[in-house]
Amino acid sequence: MLTENLNDLRAFVSVARERSFTRAAAQLGMSRSALSHAMTSLEARLGIRLLTRTTRSVATTAAGARLLATLTPMLLELDAELASLRSMSGKPAGHVRITATDHVIGTLLWPRLREVVASHPDLHIELSVDYQLTDIVSQGFDAGVRTGDIVDKDMIATRIGPDFRMAVVAAPAYLAGRTPPREPNDLTHHQCINLRLATLGGIYAWDFERDGRSIAVRVGGQTTFNNSFLMQQAALDGHGFAYLPEPLVAPAIKAGQLIPVLEDWWQPIPGFHLYYTSRRQIAPALALVIDALKYHG
Repeated sequence: MLTENLNDLRAFVSVARERSFTRAAAQLGMSRSALSHAMTSLEARLGIRLLTRTTRSVATTAAGARLLATLTPMLLELDAELASLRSMSGKPAGHVRITATDHVIGTLLWPRLREVVASHPDLHIELSVDYQLTDIVSQGFDAGVRTGDIVDKDMIATRIGPDFRMAVVAAPAYLAGRTPPREPNDLTHHQCINLRLATLGGIYAWDFERDGRSIAVRVGGQTTFNNSFLMQQAALDGHGFAYLPEPLVAPAIKAGQLIPVLEDWWQPIPGFHLYYTSRRQIAPALALVIDALKYHG
């Protein structure tokens, strides 16, 4: 691999991952036309088509998909090694990209990482809101966050939070004059605030558990979001019941802004874990982040 082509290979990975010249160019800090020219030149040098371009999207050809699968782990390994070399100066440095849901970023990641960022000027952290089960390797992330029960077996996982429950809450204004649900299925007679999953595009079912009995309830309502904070706001505004992680709604419950119901049925969830690939050597910047996020009980 010629060293002068490394930037073009990195650019190809970005275009293939983003499926868009516009988004990839913004990510790389270059113009769309310059990026397009670089990809055309790369294809000419290799003598094969890597990308299929349309007016609205970009997709990899079979050769492009093969090159992407080869390059992604190689570049991650190279970046880790370069970060390791930079760390020999005694100052952790490098770029760490993490994908997680919004409430995880807001309640677990950023509160612990903001001091790390302030203390290490050569460390760059990117936190990306995502409700999909993202493949962190193919998407170029260093780590992701999932609950402990859905972390892939080939990943290393570090617990960053305690076990929690999924809470059902509503504002006093919504409950006024209404009979609170006594069983999970009673929710089908109420306005409920739904979550649409990005992975499959479907509406998330509300899971409940008590005395070894599990129930999944499909609820209805006038509002659907793909964001936990917006769901909580809709509940605060009196638009019905919301099904959200207990740590997210706990402050509003304590303040009397949201009222919990069906607490005996709240499903327990294994705590959030930071997961990352089992590369031979973890980059010092990522190691610093892992240490800062680790849950100590």
